[in-house]
Amino acid sequence: QVQLVESGGGLVQPGGSLRLSCAASGSIFSRYAMSWYRQAPGKEREFVAHIRSAGASTNYADSVKGRFTISRDNAKSTVYLQMNSLKPEDTAVYYCNANLRSYDYWGQGTQVTVSS
Repeated sequence: QVQLVESGGGLVQPGGSLRLSCAASGSIFSRYAMSWYRQAPGKEREFVAHIRSAGASTNYADSVKGRFTISRDNAKSTVYLQMNSLKPEDTAVYYCNANLRSYDYWGQGTQVTVSS
């Protein structure tokens, strides 16, 4: 079992930045691949970014490539999402996901609103 708690969301103007954090507990964090997903009102949840357990490999949705950076600190059992050059279409609830083989765990989400 893994418990995930996201933080760092909020209201930001277009062009601004936010850093989301996801703190994990309850299992060996370093074994899990970690991802961020988001869900905008009226839309399905979509993939944002992924980082492998060793942290050497990352991949991103095309819509955020070059603007968002995922990273992890295994010593702190935390994964981050640095979001720069934010756009109104980035507005969504952002969810943290931990995956190990067939096991998937989700956090409760943190709201990000990009608006002037």
